[in-house]
Amino acid sequence: MSEKKKGKVTESKEEVNLQVSYIFPNGDRYEGECCRSTEGVVVRSGMGKHSSASGVTYTGEWHDDKMNGRGTLEHPSGALYEGDFKDNMYHGTGTYTFSDGTKYCGSFSKNRLEGDGEFTDSQGLVWIGGFHNKAAPGLKLKLNM
Repeated sequence: MSEKKKGKVTESKEEVNLQVSYIFPNGDRYEGECCRSTEGVVVRSGMGKHSSASGVTYTGEWHDDKMNGRGTLEHPSGALYEGDFKDNMYHGTGTYTFSDGTKYCGSFSKNRLEGDGEFTDSQGLVWIGGFHNKAAPGLKLKLNM
């Protein structure tokens, strides 16, 4: 977008989002917002839904052609992540529901359970404490009184 001011043409830095529906050569599909990068390439940016040919579906925010911001990632197994993403990874606060119905709510860092959280087991018992990747030393049973 250009503006004319006192004989000069200046470029506006405003990002213009395009609404697209695109099918990738591998069968993946994207429907949502895109914009042009500084190189002129169209990249996913804004809200959108990406469905892979293998059945994985992401619905949420995109930036720089990556899952960035809030979103939901659904797997064909029934596993589901709802929360924050950074550079295509679970990063921030979220809830991961495993295909067996167990669930973790808490902090994630680069796709790993990291920090304070709650794990609900298959019997419905809730365990709270610190999680570090696959380890969770010192978890405590949360009592509902």
